Formats: sequence, C-alpha cells, structure tokens
Amino acid sequence: MEDAIPICGLCGRPIPPDVPQSLHHLIPKLRGGKGGPTVLLHQVCHSEIHATLSEAELARSYNTINALRSHPRLEKFAAWVSKRPPSFRSKIPTGPRKRRR
Repeated sequence: MEDAIPICGLCGRPIPPDVPQSLHHLIPKLRGGKGGPTVLLHQVCHSEIHATLSEAELARSYNTINALRSHPRLEKFAAWVSKRPPSFRSKIPTGPRKRRR
C-alpha cells in the first residue's frame, strides 16, 4: 500500500514529497506550544501565516486551523494559492521579517 500524500492544512492542496513543507505549531513554541498540536503545511503557506500574524496573535486568537483559515488575509491567500499546482513555490526570497506596526 502506498503512503498517502498529505494535504496542506491551510490551502487544502496535496503536498508532494519534493515540495518544501513544514509543521506549524498552532500555539507558538515561545508562547507555550512546545509539544502542542501541529499541522503540516506547504512552506509557502506557513510563511504567509507568519508574515500575517504575530506570535501573540497566533497564540491568542489564531490557534486552530479554522481560525487561521478565517483570517481575511489568509482566507484570500488560501483561495489564491489553491488555484496553483501543488508544487507551486514562491519566487519571493525570504529574508528578515519586518514587524507590522
């Protein structure tokens, strides 16, 4: 029996084995989530979550996959990226994250 291809918790697309992926701690590790629940995501989806929300916001209000999907920016992103192939990768280089004010 073949292993099933995992599905991204944010966008719902399959995550092929050759595509960057990561585990997202629903409660950030620095906010008490070490060893807590995680969800497997495409790296591009995980990066969007952390570009959108602070650690405090993630811990306080967006600590479930349904809460993340309901955030307006993440909802719009998920709708956009879900139209891309499962192997889609962002062309934008990642660098130091700038804090929103």
